[in-house]
Amino acid sequence: MRFFPVALIIAGIFLASCSGNKPDKSGGGYYGGDRPPSETRDYNSIPDAVPKIEPRSKTGNNPYEALGKKYVPLKSSKGFVQAGSASWYGQKFHGRTTSSGEVYDMWAMTAAHPVLPLPTYVRVTSLDSGKQIVVKVNDRGPFLHSRIIDLSYAAAHKLGIADKGTGKVKIEALDPSTNVATYIDNSVYASQSGTAGSGTDKQLGSYFIQVGAFSDKINVTAMRDRLRRFGYTVYPDSLDAQFAGKPPFKVKVGPYENDSQARAALDLLESQLGQHNLILVK
Repeated sequence: MRFFPVALIIAGIFLASCSGNKPDKSGGGYYGGDRPPSETRDYNSIPDAVPKIEPRSKTGNNPYEALGKKYVPLKSSKGFVQAGSASWYGQKFHGRTTSSGEVYDMWAMTAAHPVLPLPTYVRVTSLDSGKQIVVKVNDRGPFLHSRIIDLSYAAAHKLGIADKGTGKVKIEALDPSTNVATYIDNSVYASQSGTAGSGTDKQLGSYFIQVGAFSDKINVTAMRDRLRRFGYTVYPDSLDAQFAGKPPFKVKVGPYENDSQARAALDLLESQLGQHNLILVK
């Protein structure tokens, strides 16, 4: 993951760096010899990455092989959404060159991903706490245990998974030309073991997930805020548009391009909200 520009990759490097960083109770240390930093900082004061338009990195965007598996990086991150397990990497790789050619800084808000274009900015949402961060993907990995993203130590700490070593997350690629605060979830969903993202520029879909219908605007606002904590955008995003007309006011997320994408997202959302009365609508 850390020395990617060359065509041939030594498997041992990946075994050490991509196994995740839960404490190894049998040996008292961390997998692969990695470890947290010896010093502590005010992690909440570390600002999230700010999406900006950048050229593709000169290295790290060609097909490659790691641990006997071939990977083909996406040409586009548009509409990319994925859910699964996140891990982190820290002290061992601090100061080393990443796959994109940048120097890894465990105090910066960055991450590694197997196939997203380098660089890509993503929103990462903890599916346990609802906490959100924005990181810059500038490295490759992880490649073990079906983990979908490897966060810098600072990013993992801000998200609340550093001590546990791993955590369930949802990641969404952000368009630097769009105001991130109003980013619409026009996503292609992938399971933990799959490769997400269509890599194509498609029209907005016509499938939505209706989370509820309310007569009270306070309840609409509360549900919208709850959905945002999980990384969703209520459609329509504007409250003025949401409250146009007479009640009931329907709270929906989407749109999705087809029935299968919408149903996969519905299953995830039901597990996040702990309710099973969501409706798929067109």
